[in-house]
Amino acid sequence: MTIVSTRIITTKVDTLIVFYEKITGFKATRYTPDFAELQTANSSIAIGSTATLALFGGDHIARAASNQSTITEFLVHDVDLEFKRLKDYLSSSVVQEPTVMPWGNKSMLFRDPDGNLINFFTPVSKEAVEKFSAKMNEN
Repeated sequence: MTIVSTRIITTKVDTLIVFYEKITGFKATRYTPDFAELQTANSSIAIGSTATLALFGGDHIARAASNQSTITEFLVHDVDLEFKRLKDYLSSSVVQEPTVMPWGNKSMLFRDPDGNLINFFTPVSKEAVEKFSAKMNEN
């Protein structure tokens, strides 16, 4: 089994597309006015409007801007450089500046325009570097 996509349901499709293009550097492919994807090396971020919920059984299936339990994580080569690059853009949405976590990753945590948590991290301990070395070489 392979995770291929994380889909964010939103009422602000255009806003989220611009945001995720800015933070990732990837260009979104817009398939319809209600759906787009940003393809990374290993998976994609899908952005769907609340209108797409009708295809899954109704708008009770998911609620936009209400995530309180999930963090989308991006492995980056240098979290400090990413923080410097995005600091002004993310100014009001940074939750945690780059910090070394007990499990060996240096992480920065911030929110997208819908309030979803995002973690950019770089492995820094010997164990974390070993764990993610193959993935670092893919990016």
